[in-house]
Amino acid sequence: MSARTYFIRTFGCQMNEHDSERAAGVLETMGYQPAGDAESADLVLFNTCAVRENADNKLYGQLSQLKPLKQADPDKTVVVGGCLAQKDQQGVAEQAPWVDVVYGTHNLGRLPQLLGQADSAELPVVEILEQTETFPSALPARREVAHHAWVSISIGCDNTCTFCIVPQLRGPEKSRKVGDVLTEVHQLVADGVTEITLLGQNVNSYGRDLVRRGEAGVAGRTGDRKRTLFAELLYALGDVDGLHRIRFTSPHPKDFSSDVLAAMRDVPAVCEQLHLPLQAGSARVLRRMQRSYTPQRFLDLVAEARETLPGVAISTDIIVGFPGETEDDFEQTLAVVEAARFDSAFTFEYSPRPGTVAAEMEGHLDSLTINARYRRLSARTRELAAESSARQVGTVQTLLMEGPSKRDASRITGRTRGNRVVHVDDDGSGALTPGAFVNARLTEAHGHYLLGEATRAVAQPPVATPAPPGRVPAASARS
Repeated sequence: MSARTYFIRTFGCQMNEHDSERAAGVLETMGYQPAGDAESADLVLFNTCAVRENADNKLYGQLSQLKPLKQADPDKTVVVGGCLAQKDQQGVAEQAPWVDVVYGTHNLGRLPQLLGQADSAELPVVEILEQTETFPSALPARREVAHHAWVSISIGCDNTCTFCIVPQLRGPEKSRKVGDVLTEVHQLVADGVTEITLLGQNVNSYGRDLVRRGEAGVAGRTGDRKRTLFAELLYALGDVDGLHRIRFTSPHPKDFSSDVLAAMRDVPAVCEQLHLPLQAGSARVLRRMQRSYTPQRFLDLVAEARETLPGVAISTDIIVGFPGETEDDFEQTLAVVEAARFDSAFTFEYSPRPGTVAAEMEGHLDSLTINARYRRLSARTRELAAESSARQVGTVQTLLMEGPSKRDASRITGRTRGNRVVHVDDDGSGALTPGAFVNARLTEAHGHYLLGEATRAVAQPPVATPAPPGRVPAASARS
């Protein structure tokens, strides 16, 4: 009898991708094998997001497509997990009664037991816990690529951003012990991983709960208690032999400290890339969002990052149309964008999420106004991103190869330390395999990628920071 198969569809952020790897690992320990699509799979798992309104629409649209497949094959198992399941709870089963199992953000490790219950239950099995029993990273994982891994250093969030529902769904911040993180990373490197991305809802506050409980220990080379524990963790990871690239997401500007920038400078493996969510450029809107920093504080941080890490690639998140946002508020956001000159930006139209403070605020804007501002902002951030990419042309940078281009089979995709996507022609030498480090001269800049010419394969990546184009000067904005 052939093994049962599974298919996982992931919605949302990197944390969800991390959880999906763990869900796949759990299923494979149960004997399941991956399937190519939802139609042919014996078990379909949707790992959900609840950050924006269209996440609901996407999930229920996908579930409706599975309904006839479930009716045709009652033995097909349909599972919904993650943030939206945590938020809607019984609502998922009510709107899609053909779902077999619903679980939340805190009980991924209970998936085998829940599937066992579903085999004998007449109604959907729903289990939503209010706190984590097993840290997700303690579960087995099935990674999509051999050379990269997500490493969760904390779960949950203690911030109170008025637009965000994540703290309600993932609970208060809980950090992993430094030794547990290092043990996992050593195991990953032994398994062939050369690049990791550290995950947390707010990596800058990593370890504060450990310090409160007296469980922080000594993390880095010096055990300098003047450093934040996150900076100490970066120094400690820099001593892992064979780990060549370290990234992290997401930091919070209010907690970002100079010692982290110093660690990024001092630890060769930490990439010159920083995702720093702005959200809004108006001090008034930031107060309504409860972000706890001013536009000028944000720009000062951008300037310090570029001073400490010449050539650092800085990306951001911006929300347009927050309740009460005036045209002047929006112009202030554009002013900060001009001053910061982000290398890339993810822009979003505000959508209210039930259960958040912002959803109950006065001053919600009409969709036409929000969309008009969104288009203006997106156009400018795309122009700035194009200018940033154009400045890379002519430089030689080291790429970590990822595999064939999704749009052109004759090209291989790689990524720079600054997280820029570069496509190079496949020379047929076999040197451009996934996980290989290759030097390439960047020749053309396009919208979201660059083209390059591979110059030579490198057995080990260089430890020096890539030579960047000119530094963007610090600037001020109204606050």
